[in-house]
Amino acid sequence: MNAPINAPKLYDCRDAFATTLERLAAEDETIVAVCNDSVGSSKLGGFKAKFGERLVNVGIAEQNMVGVAAGLANGGRLPFVCAAAPFLTGRSLEQIKADISYSNANVKLVGISSGMAYGELGPTHHSIEDFAWTRVLPNLPVIAPCDRIETAAAVEWAAAYNGPCFLRLSRVGVPDLLPEGHKFELGKANLLRQGSDVTLIANGTLTHRILKAAEILAERGINARVLNLATVRPIDEDAIIAAAKETGAIVTAEEHSIFGGLGSAVAEVVVDNAPVPMKRLGVPGVYAPTGSAEFLLDEFGMAPSAIADAAQSLIRQVTGMT
Repeated sequence: MNAPINAPKLYDCRDAFATTLERLAAEDETIVAVCNDSVGSSKLGGFKAKFGERLVNVGIAEQNMVGVAAGLANGGRLPFVCAAAPFLTGRSLEQIKADISYSNANVKLVGISSGMAYGELGPTHHSIEDFAWTRVLPNLPVIAPCDRIETAAAVEWAAAYNGPCFLRLSRVGVPDLLPEGHKFELGKANLLRQGSDVTLIANGTLTHRILKAAEILAERGINARVLNLATVRPIDEDAIIAAAKETGAIVTAEEHSIFGGLGSAVAEVVVDNAPVPMKRLGVPGVYAPTGSAEFLLDEFGMAPSAIADAAQSLIRQVTGMT
């Protein structure tokens, strides 16, 4: 099927990650890449060609991979650990906790093909628990950029940041949402659209979908605020509290389980500071079936039109309007 004539160009955030990492490695010889036999899927081919002696491929041994990275950091290197998100986080959680988080090691964890990007490979390859697993760990910022521009900015930030972090990157194409030259600020939300009737919050691949949902709502006479909350930890409490107080209702959407992820993080802030009705959209506590990422997001109620419907229903609940 041909794309619509005016459809925006879609970009793979892995390309922005790889290009930025190569540029930074050319400037800083301490940067190394560590991977689990994922040179191709992590887009490390260019890095390998330019800095082959700084690429450590441990094979399919993710727990060792994280331990090796911690050792390299202790030896003065700056490791970027690249692996498919479900295997980096699920298989290596103990090592991430002890060797990276507890030790406050200067290691950058990069979860590739997160969410349901590996949709056709089924539940074992879906990464819909990684926010929940990583955001509970002290010392570990958790970041999910919304486009290639924010990805590049987050990688630059990560290289300069003295401490561990987890970058969650999808392989699903997304349009540009932020301006060229955008600077990433840890713990700061991006206001993508002002609004007073309801707030839509997302990150990663869902951000452009909630923007489309806001456009649909505008056609219905509803003014939706849109926040890109790339940092899940530390979360922008001020932006969330302001949204709750000023719009009176919040809808979150995420390529993750509704338990323990972005929606849960937002709800924690809301219930403690400014309780308002919320709707959390995501995978509803089940294993997602096999299918493309786009199909699965739609199947779980995260098509733009479905997000708009959920927001409108929530507004009706708040106002009592029919």
